Amino acid sequence: MLTNKGQHLGADTVVEGADDPVIPRQNGLASTLYLRKGFGTMRVPHVKHLTVLPNLPAPLAPLQEMAHNLWYSWHPEFVALFERLDLDTWITCNRNPVRMLASMTQAQLEDAASNETFLANLRKVYDDYREYLQRKKWFAMEHASFANETIAYFSLEYGMDTSLPVYSGGLGVLSGDTLKSASDLGLPMVAIGLLYRYGYFRQELSADGWQLEKYDENDWYHMPVTLVRDNSGKPVRIALELDSVPVQVQVWRVTVGQMPLYLLDTNIQENSSKAREITSMLYGGDRDMRIRQEIVLGIGGMKALSALGIEPTIIHSNEGHSWFLTLERLQRLMIDHKMSFSEASNYVWSTTVFTTHTPVPAGNERFDPVLVRRYLGKMVQDLGISWSDFVSIGRVNAQDDSEQFGMTVAALRSSAYSNGVSQLHGSVSRRMWHNIWPELPLEEVPIRAVTNGVHPASWLSAEMSELYETYLGRDFVERPGDRDYWESVKKIPDADLWRAHLERRKRLVYFTRRQLRRQLQRQGASPVDIQHADQVLDPDILTIGFARRFSTYKRGNLIFRDLERLERLLSNPERPVQLVISGKAHPLDQPGKEIIKEIATFVAQPAFRNRIVFLENYNIQIGRRLYQGCDVWLNNPRRPQEASGTSGMKAALNGALNVSVLDGWWDEAYSPEVGFKIGKPIEYTNVEEQDTEDAASLYSTLEREVVPLFYRRNENNLPEGWIKRMKAAIIQSGRDFSAHRMLVDYTTNAYLPAMSNSRLLRENDFERNRSVASWFDRVSHSWDHIAITNLDFPALADDLKVGDRIPVRIDVQLGDITPDDVSIELVSGSINSQEEFLRMDSFPVAQAEANGSKGSFTYTGEVVCRESGRLGITARVVPVHDDIPHAKKPKLIRWW
Repeated sequence: MLTNKGQHLGADTVVEGADDPVIPRQNGLASTLYLRKGFGTMRVPHVKHLTVLPNLPAPLAPLQEMAHNLWYSWHPEFVALFERLDLDTWITCNRNPVRMLASMTQAQLEDAASNETFLANLRKVYDDYREYLQRKKWFAMEHASFANETIAYFSLEYGMDTSLPVYSGGLGVLSGDTLKSASDLGLPMVAIGLLYRYGYFRQELSADGWQLEKYDENDWYHMPVTLVRDNSGKPVRIALELDSVPVQVQVWRVTVGQMPLYLLDTNIQENSSKAREITSMLYGGDRDMRIRQEIVLGIGGMKALSALGIEPTIIHSNEGHSWFLTLERLQRLMIDHKMSFSEASNYVWSTTVFTTHTPVPAGNERFDPVLVRRYLGKMVQDLGISWSDFVSIGRVNAQDDSEQFGMTVAALRSSAYSNGVSQLHGSVSRRMWHNIWPELPLEEVPIRAVTNGVHPASWLSAEMSELYETYLGRDFVERPGDRDYWESVKKIPDADLWRAHLERRKRLVYFTRRQLRRQLQRQGASPVDIQHADQVLDPDILTIGFARRFSTYKRGNLIFRDLERLERLLSNPERPVQLVISGKAHPLDQPGKEIIKEIATFVAQPAFRNRIVFLENYNIQIGRRLYQGCDVWLNNPRRPQEASGTSGMKAALNGALNVSVLDGWWDEAYSPEVGFKIGKPIEYTNVEEQDTEDAASLYSTLEREVVPLFYRRNENNLPEGWIKRMKAAIIQSGRDFSAHRMLVDYTTNAYLPAMSNSRLLRENDFERNRSVASWFDRVSHSWDHIAITNLDFPALADDLKVGDRIPVRIDVQLGDITPDDVSIELVSGSINSQEEFLRMDSFPVAQAEANGSKGSFTYTGEVVCRESGRLGITARVVPVHDDIPHAKKPKLIRWW
């Protein structure tokens, strides 16, 4: 069955021009399609599925191949081919090359196939594409011995391009940038996610500024995804059982350069309507829907990899949504390799990387244990552990029956390698989850930090890319180890950099006017208001960009706190300022929606009408325009609630200067040479006080620092001081905040160690793993019998000096544990009046002798006085084994 444009009409496809999306209804075993038309419906029973492909002339075949690889999303020369074919159709098709090829007439295709200039450009792009796929990349050159290992990356969303709308915001875009950089670096990675029938919502604003959510059904047969089939041509499917109901899951593949991304889909005819809706919507539905989605992602994801013949060496879970995969890994190890639960748990822990993104406890995923038991009770029973032992994995306090099952808590307990996404967020996470490891000092909680980064080529404007290629070389985005490489940005002439930026700001203004005109037309605005859209903003004045999710802590309305002061700032006749804003609130976030409505009300006032625009339906395309065209990137969350924040990195790569609260990445990136700060690096207890002080700081920073520097020009009308900071910002962001650098950090600090663990523990049918697990069991069962019975040092004079050494004797009762199983550590450092360590050092000491009685030993060491002030000295016992990543497991530390 074809539409009038020759497009495939599958069982879940909406006819063009239909009033609303139509959800197929189940009638026994027969699928019935209801097409809405006018005020009635047309019943079409027993629809069969066919796929109709465009009849491309042979010379255009490379277009079809490249259209199914998201390599195109960071190669503008590919996009230029489609813009040249038909710009209007390209925009109408949402910049989706697969849909555009299906939408073009045969005459258009034949005309392109006979255009030698077009074909020459096509051959050049295709040559670059093939060369990229065949090129030997960083990982193969630096870590060839690990080339046959596999990293499986799990995330609930992926934001790579507007043509594949399976993302909502920052988490998804980070996942997308991770895959693109993994491809650039040649990491042996596969990724798993969900294929959402409606994706995230399309935002529309009502005439009074209230956010409305619209859900567009995705037509996968006209998107860059391919249904995975087995050797017989049948779709690859896996079987799950959710609440005693069988669920079939099919697998789609997205190719991202060299990276395969597999997306799981339950919207198939054999499933019940309840099962089909599991992958219907991103972040939609209730808690029951959410847990079913996460079971499909985690357990279904592992089953899908197995069905594809992929056995990952290590797992990287991006947030706790996919933690249920741990259960599938445990069960498979116990069945296939006859392991005990503790043996399987040790292997899984040693080979898992976990990244947490949420710096607020309430924002981390939790489920009622009753709901978890409903879906996973039988699987837990098959693992051979009690329900209480299982639930304790997801609780900070295992004895607290009122505590829900926390996915982040479970992931932290199950991963040897855990990290936050900025240095500050790592510190916040250690403080937030300290009670999982109550025996450890705060700074030793095993949650490290890998600061997020962005994929440079995906966010750079064409003008900046050309400048970088000229002065840095064509491979500027693929040299993660060369930190001095970006210093060549200083060679770019000021006039060339500024000229490129002026062109991008102009393009942003014109883009904003077009978007605003469409927005007003859809809202039914008057012809006068629609015509006025062509007059808003000025391409020659200081432009501030602000775009992100509208959650209350991000304070999207902070700059509107003093309207009179804001009006003076924007309307200064000699140094005017303008602001472009965009962003969505979660459908259930009423306070976030109120902020958007409040801003829309302000924007409509005559004083702000020409200087502030709110663009609806924030997405990757709008984000690119803003990052590339604004002069200033504004970010003002409540510290320390922004885990990282990558939008400012993208803007900085394009030469925009950040004006931001010292939170997330900006806390470690800020210096006066690269941007501006808002407020102080402190944490408030009073939110109103924090907002008041930060708003005052924001206005002051703009008035006294940002605006004067921007409008201070030399004899050539160039803002020398501003351009100097632009170059410094570009160098810093390219060198320190790219996703390439991020993945090199993950590779060095997590992936390679975890792969090495896997190799070691797998030897001789997991012989070492069994040995380590047995050791852990033995040590854990005897740990409560350990005691430090005495810590002694000689009487000391009152006039200790820095550099003096203090001999220390420690008597320890180990019980059934041997000295080879533990390390006795002296801990010393500066303490406060409450005898709490402000700074501390720990170091192992030597065993001196056995004390005669069984299990009793004496150890000796010395403490060096490293600084003046109050000195604290104590000791502890920690387990030690050559074959474990680290021994900082909960409940396995004994202090004096």
